[in-house]
Amino acid sequence: MTGTSFKTNPYDLREILQSCQKGSLQLPDFQRSWVWDEDRIKSLIASISRAYPVGALMTLDTGGEVEFKPRPIEGAPAAAKEARPSSLLLDGQQRLTSLYQVTIRNSVVETVTTKKKRVKRWFYIDIEKALDDAMDREDAIIGVPEDRVLREDFARTIKLDLSSPEREFAELKYPVTSVFDWDNWQDGFDNHWSGDEHKEKRQLFRRFKNDVLQNFTRYQVPVIALAKETSKEAVCVVFEKVNTGGKPLDAFELVTAMYAARGHELRKDWYGDETTKGRRRRFAETLRAPGEETGILANVANTDFLQAVSLFYTRARRVTAEAAGRQGNELPPVTGNRQALLGLPLDAYKKFEAQVESGFIRAAKFLHMLHIYRIYDLPYQSQIIPLAAILADIGDAWEHEAIRAKLIRWYWNGVFGELYGSAVDTRIARDFMEVPPWLRGGSEPSTVSETIFRADRLKSMRTRLSAAYKGVNALLMREGAEDFRTGQAFDHTVFFGEDVDIHHIFPQAWCRARNIAKDVFDSIINKTPLSYRTNRIIGGDAPSAYLAHLERGNPTTPAITSENLDQYLISHLIDPALLRADAFAAFMADRQSQLLVLVEKAMGKESYGGDVLEEGTDEERDTDGAETEMTMAAE
Repeated sequence: MTGTSFKTNPYDLREILQSCQKGSLQLPDFQRSWVWDEDRIKSLIASISRAYPVGALMTLDTGGEVEFKPRPIEGAPAAAKEARPSSLLLDGQQRLTSLYQVTIRNSVVETVTTKKKRVKRWFYIDIEKALDDAMDREDAIIGVPEDRVLREDFARTIKLDLSSPEREFAELKYPVTSVFDWDNWQDGFDNHWSGDEHKEKRQLFRRFKNDVLQNFTRYQVPVIALAKETSKEAVCVVFEKVNTGGKPLDAFELVTAMYAARGHELRKDWYGDETTKGRRRRFAETLRAPGEETGILANVANTDFLQAVSLFYTRARRVTAEAAGRQGNELPPVTGNRQALLGLPLDAYKKFEAQVESGFIRAAKFLHMLHIYRIYDLPYQSQIIPLAAILADIGDAWEHEAIRAKLIRWYWNGVFGELYGSAVDTRIARDFMEVPPWLRGGSEPSTVSETIFRADRLKSMRTRLSAAYKGVNALLMREGAEDFRTGQAFDHTVFFGEDVDIHHIFPQAWCRARNIAKDVFDSIINKTPLSYRTNRIIGGDAPSAYLAHLERGNPTTPAITSENLDQYLISHLIDPALLRADAFAAFMADRQSQLLVLVEKAMGKESYGGDVLEEGTDEERDTDGAETEMTMAAE
């Protein structure tokens, strides 16, 4: 590809989106379907609203040697399909489709939540929060259901009603569908807030229009346009390079550059060198089992560590401000978000780094106490950050049984409340501020007081995509579950020595032969921790058959008395009589109730067993598969 076969020009975002609407800009048909989830959409809206760069697009002019079958961007009108595109989008599909869906299309957006629920969302900007410089802009972006009403307390209470323009005006929530054309909305807003007594509200919107909305209308996107003369080989190489998966600009690298100006080698702290073992390696080796390459902390990122340090620094700033008499919005926020990381001074990093590292080491020990031994079985990687920060803050006090019991309860409420799936900066900071005072005798943190587990959730936990699924497995081991074959409890040594994992109780083959739906037999209710050898003995037999086989034994496996085997089953919250009778339906109902008690005990509260269904439908597959199905359904 010669140096003249492409050009880079900035284009107005609105013009690009309208090209998608008309069909003059389309996708090559082999492009994968739109896959962005709700939180990433919010983050993108927030970036545009602040005129932050979101990356360049790459297009290929049509009519040349390379000919791809085109298809319109998801959600484009039918007329776009009939249009002949002048260019195809090679890179930037996810960003452009998300922006098209939430702005130009003016229809409810189908997306996926962090709990893997397929939902429909309208997006709004909170006017007051967007104008508050102390607020993270992502916190000002709101997603509401199709009826535009946010409910809480299991649909008994309306939290936010935006079901009419008048409600939008009253709540000061601006629809993202109007970011390119605000005149009609502003007319209604001014009429709603007419009169001299509401002059401040009208001025507020004008400031919002100038400071936020005009960032959308003025926003320009760099577009790398490949000329139609570009060869097939060149296009294939370019496409391969730009679609390997982008990586967001890493705050660690920026902080490294800032510290280097003051003579500190942050990369050496983390990665080490020929003579020094870096923090990354120290974490990876913490509580590493024999034969295992890494321990439970191996996936802690350098930005995770900086985030925990930032929590201590921003809290110290807040305490200083409070001592100086500042109050309310004057107080600096306690946070570990990206902005805070970029503002972390070198002296603060040096002050807190050793304390924070000790917190992460304690976090590994804490997780092992809960029988969470492998990264593979860790419910939430992100929850390690507040856990480590809290443990670093309370120091040796975590060794006291009463304090540790509270901390365990907080941890399980985060897991079974499924609170640490995505966009968790606010949750991390809140827990860091609320949990240590609670451990010292204060009021319950919101993660504990506001979380309720739904009894029917057990039925929809089917894979390790669910943090709660992993949580149930760990709880069973911690409560003393014993292997069906050996009667051994699953401590650290047995877990790794016997290759323990989650396996079916009523085998899959047995269930399929009886036409039991996979959605039913594949839930955590029909699964439990077992060793590899025990699971091989179970095979695909009926429970009555494999239990008899276990009792008889073989040349390599001693026989087991029925009384002992019953006790092993009971340790897994399994009714031996139901399992021996192959009574699948009765077993599922009984074990669900027993597992529910187990979860309630861990959370320290009763679950919700009412008939108000959770919004959305369960999505246990990968996001690509979910979005592909949604796209096909729309067609």
